[in-house]
Amino acid sequence: MKFLVIGLGSMGKRRVRNLQALGMEDIVGFDPRADRRAEAAEKYGIPVFESLDAAHAAQKTDALVISTPPALHMQYAFWALAQGLDCFIEASVVDATGIEELAKQSSAAKRVMVPSCTMSFYPGPRKVKELVQADAIGRILNINYQTGQYLPDWHPWEDIADFYVSARETGGAREIVPFELTWLCDVFGPSQALGCWKGKLSSLDADIDDLYHCLVRFPEHSAICQLTVEVISRPKATREMRILGSEGELVFSADSNSVRYISTGMEEWTHFHFDAGTIEQQYINPEEPYIEEMRCFVAAAQQRNPSLFPNTLEKDVAVLHTLYELERLSAAAKH
Repeated sequence: MKFLVIGLGSMGKRRVRNLQALGMEDIVGFDPRADRRAEAAEKYGIPVFESLDAAHAAQKTDALVISTPPALHMQYAFWALAQGLDCFIEASVVDATGIEELAKQSSAAKRVMVPSCTMSFYPGPRKVKELVQADAIGRILNINYQTGQYLPDWHPWEDIADFYVSARETGGAREIVPFELTWLCDVFGPSQALGCWKGKLSSLDADIDDLYHCLVRFPEHSAICQLTVEVISRPKATREMRILGSEGELVFSADSNSVRYISTGMEEWTHFHFDAGTIEQQYINPEEPYIEEMRCFVAAAQQRNPSLFPNTLEKDVAVLHTLYELERLSAAAKH
C-alpha cells in the first residue's frame, strides 16, 4: 500500500514511524510548514510536499493518515473520500455533524475510514477490559478515574500558543475527554452524561478550561463513573483508576504501570505489570500501542473490512455527543 501522511508535526512523524515499523516503504508527507517537511525528510527519508495534490499525484496514494489539528480533520477526510482513498483520522473533538455525514458517505462508498482509539491498544486498558469481561470483580458499580498532564509538558519544544491545545474549541482538557471516553465506552459500553463542572483553575496562558469533572453513567453495567480530565498535573502526568465491583476492586495506575485486582474469594491482590515500551526522544508515550493501532488500520484497509478496526465514526459521534451534553450540563449548573 501507498500512504500519504497529512501533517508532519508530533503525531504525523509518529505515524510515519509506525508505518515504517510495519515495513511500509511507500510513504509521502504533506505539511504547509517548511521546517516540519525538512525534519520529516531528514529523519525518515520520505518525500515531502507543500501541496496536497502534488503529494497525492507523486505516488497515486491508497490511504491517507490525517494527523493535523482537529479542526482540519473533516476537510481532509472528505477530500480523501472524493479521491476514493481509505483514511485514518486522529482523535477529533469538533464537528460531530461532519463526522456523522462522513460515516454515511464512506459506508455507501465502501471506503475504510476509521478514527483513532489509541488507548484501547495500551496494555493497561486492555487488561482492564479483559478482567471486566471475565467478571473478575463481579458487576461493575462505580469507577473513579483521573487523567492529566501539565499542558506545557505536552510539547516542551514549543510554546502552547503555537499549538492547537491552547485554543478554546480544541483545548487540551476538552480534547482529552472524548479521547478517554472512547476506550471507556469500549470497555463499559455507551456513555450517558449525568453532570459536569468545567473551568480554569491554573494560570496557564491560554483561554481554555483546564479541568473537567464529569459524572457519567454506563447503562450496560448500571455503573457510575467520576471522570476527571485536566491539564495541570505536574511534574508528572496522572492516570489513576479505581473500579468497585459487587465482588471486588480493580486498580489501574500509570505510576506503577500496572493493573491489580482482588475479589471476595482471594486473600491477596493479583498484579499485572507492563513493560515501559520504546519511547522516542522528546516523546513521553511508548511507540508500541501506536504501531498496533496502525497495524489494525492497515489490515482493515488491505482486506476491505472496517470491522477489523475497533473504533468507528459512529462511535466517535456518540462520544462527542456525550462531551457536548457534559458541557451543556456544566453551563446550566452555573446559571
